[in-house]
Amino acid sequence: MTDEASAAPGRIVLLTASHRVAPGLLSWPAWQTLHAADRVVCADAGHPQLPYLREAGVAVEHAAPGAQDLVDACAGGRTVVVIPSGSGDGTDAELTDGLARLAGSGRFRMPDLELLPGSYDLPGARLLDLVQVMDRIRRECPWASGQTHKGLAKYAIEEAYELVEAIEDGDADELREELGDVLLQVVFHARIAEEGPVGPAGEAGEDEEESGAFSIDDVAGTIVEKLIHRHPHVFGDASVDTPEEVKAQWIRMKAVEKRRTSVTDGVPLGQPGLALTAKLASRARTAGLEVALPEGESIGYELLALAVRADAAGVDPETALRAAARVYRDRILAAERAPGA
Repeated sequence: MTDEASAAPGRIVLLTASHRVAPGLLSWPAWQTLHAADRVVCADAGHPQLPYLREAGVAVEHAAPGAQDLVDACAGGRTVVVIPSGSGDGTDAELTDGLARLAGSGRFRMPDLELLPGSYDLPGARLLDLVQVMDRIRRECPWASGQTHKGLAKYAIEEAYELVEAIEDGDADELREELGDVLLQVVFHARIAEEGPVGPAGEAGEDEEESGAFSIDDVAGTIVEKLIHRHPHVFGDASVDTPEEVKAQWIRMKAVEKRRTSVTDGVPLGQPGLALTAKLASRARTAGLEVALPEGESIGYELLALAVRADAAGVDPETALRAAARVYRDRILAAERAPGA
């Protein structure tokens, strides 16, 4: 070996991989680096990547070299690949901090230090973490393990209203948090559904073989299929030019799918009154029906007429009333603070 070659600083490669990607699914540059390396070391003997690396003919040493050990191992232009444990025990941080101290001392000719991602998180990857966390909570938390769909129903309503409030407040941080709370309800119910239907007392249904159990993947798969089917102008050859045409197409397709015989089918009667009235008015208007409003002295009929008028004007009466209620709330607060109140 020439003096120049022996003096070459070499290279240290920190090979990272996302735990949300199946072990062994590494990028081509990662595999090239692993096969070309002079040494591959990993402090974690149970690292999930190791069986796949060995199967691919990559020799991995179970070792936890320090910063100085790595620098010495790279002498002569050698390449050492370090597979971080990712265990959270601080070992990886100690190693990188040690390399930084050596480099900062100015007393060593440092090897090239490269961070090589072997796999990347795709958009939505953190949802996998949520599913895993929810699974563990369902198994180990005394409160969560005893919950049922019916028992959680009230929380879904509460979280939905808190989400609406966050949207009205225009606070991005609050909106992100409330969206997470709504998402939690979806994942929680899906996790319960994996165990099959439960009765009022939380006991499993009688027919376990035909339990109708489903998972979060079934939930996601169902909505993906529905979205693709109802957007033929995006995923197919249909052509629409306006939002109104998209909405009309959606309603037509939904009616066919649900085999509805009336425009009122599928309208939940348990929703708030103004929202219910607006939904019925929208269905009738979209279907081109001329429907006379009920008459009488009832305040309910007057509110109904206002809600129908709002829908015809393109105004959501529920949102409009909530905005007005907020103004009214502010005036109440001002009155309470006024001198002499």
